[in-house]
Amino acid sequence: MPPALQIAAADISLAPPMAPAQDVLSGIRHPGRPADARVEAVETGIVPIVGSLRVGHDVTSEVHRLFREAGCRGGVVQLQGGRCQPFQFVGPAYASDDVHAVWYSTARAPADGAAIAAATAIVGWRDGAPFLHCHGTWDIGGAALAAGHMLTSDSIVSEPIAITGFGTRTACFESLPDEETNFTLYTPRGDSMAGGSLLLRLRPHEDLCGAIEAACRRHGIASALVYGIGSLISPRFEDGEGLACRVTEIAIERGVISDGVAHLDIAAVDVDGTVRNGRVRRGENPVCVTFELVVVGLGGWGRA
Repeated sequence: MPPALQIAAADISLAPPMAPAQDVLSGIRHPGRPADARVEAVETGIVPIVGSLRVGHDVTSEVHRLFREAGCRGGVVQLQGGRCQPFQFVGPAYASDDVHAVWYSTARAPADGAAIAAATAIVGWRDGAPFLHCHGTWDIGGAALAAGHMLTSDSIVSEPIAITGFGTRTACFESLPDEETNFTLYTPRGDSMAGGSLLLRLRPHEDLCGAIEAACRRHGIASALVYGIGSLISPRFEDGEGLACRVTEIAIERGVISDGVAHLDIAAVDVDGTVRNGRVRRGENPVCVTFELVVVGLGGWGRA
């Protein structure tokens, strides 16, 4: 498939790729050379997807079944309610070497599985096979909700899970090696067309709200719904709260673009498992490793 439209910093009036000294000041320095294009975007048409994940199947195969039935290759879904047993997830962690700037915790498999509170999954492909990248919150029997990165192929639906989302028939997210971070990361791929919606990938140190707003301006989108997951460096909220930890995982629980301005309510978890919810403060939430988003334009979905 043709590559995504690549937006360099100069194209969207954001700061250029960060120099190593700035990386050090932020506390996060990735091992590879910063890529010139800081935002990758594919414009596409979009269609709504609604359904339920069936008992006895893993989350990855069930989500891809619904997308296949809709004739879609990629997009986003939100999961709510239901349970998985078994259920596995990981959280963010500091790297123990210089091969990566950050890493993941060991996998957790709660004995009683998990009740899904809210989760967002980016739907795509890895090595030619169906793949999901999923962050969210879930009840594993503790005093508070747990959060992190669901291992969707190892999590089996034990009570039906409702899903809503959006898919595209002309684009998808594909997991590809990334020289800058030394991870294999989702990248939007497809035939960019005048569809009024976007698949986006943001690179490290880009401000979350600023980069989304700039990409929307470039594509003439003033009003939209925003879905996505990723990581932020020390997320800060409008009310002054947040997480001081530099290594976090994020799920957007409610996101909109209104008159070109992003308003994003997120769930964030740090390396200690502390979960915080809030509205991100514009200009103060740099991406840690990646952020993957589906922006659903409200000016008309167009043809998918």
